[in-house]
Amino acid sequence: MPSEYAKWLQRDVAPEDKGPEPGKWAKFCTWMRYNWGVVLCIAIVVGVGGSLLCSALGVGQVKPDYQVAYVGTDELPEDTVDALCDALEQLGSDLNGDGQVVVQVNQYYTTSDTEDETGAMTAYASEVSLIADINDCESYFFLVEDPDDFQTKYQLLATEDGGCPEDTDTDGLGKVYQWANCPVLAGIDLGEYTISLMGETATGDSNELVQTLYLGRRCFYLEDTVENLEGCEALWEVLTEGAVR
Repeated sequence: MPSEYAKWLQRDVAPEDKGPEPGKWAKFCTWMRYNWGVVLCIAIVVGVGGSLLCSALGVGQVKPDYQVAYVGTDELPEDTVDALCDALEQLGSDLNGDGQVVVQVNQYYTTSDTEDETGAMTAYASEVSLIADINDCESYFFLVEDPDDFQTKYQLLATEDGGCPEDTDTDGLGKVYQWANCPVLAGIDLGEYTISLMGETATGDSNELVQTLYLGRRCFYLEDTVENLEGCEALWEVLTEGAVR
């Protein structure tokens, strides 16, 4: 006959009521409470990686039909650049078939003669960017302040027939047209520009800024070339029609 203790061990005990089983959303919330940091890191990595990939593939970017490199001692005002792009777009064609004509001005300005450290750093960075532009054949047109100095440094300005100069040929003026001597360019109204300088606002005439600049085109050594070369050459003929050196 079982003892009272044995009966107690063998008694029916109702299972403890633990409440309803948590749903999937509750489980997810609990999991997120302890792993949100991991999720955040993954999201950042995926976002940065996607952005870099899109940038590398050119997704969402508008590719210019023409690129112009400005090389001078001072940066051109934004208003002047915008007006210049608008004017050239009216004279150009849609070369890449995206339904629009886009001109991009790449500014490379130098203050190499200054003793200011910031100015020297800016000049160095600008020169590096200019060399990258040249090596990657980005800009076909060059708007330069000092063609002789530019040609001496880079031997890049094309001769009248579009060819490359001899190694000893450092004449820049003979390969460019001054803005004021190009009827098409001189007839463009670039309007006024507004700049902020040391807390003050100043205005000026954009045409006065560009009339002393010189327009040239680059030559191509070996197999180097720019995109849409024929279209760029066609625009060159338009811009220099009736021009005198």
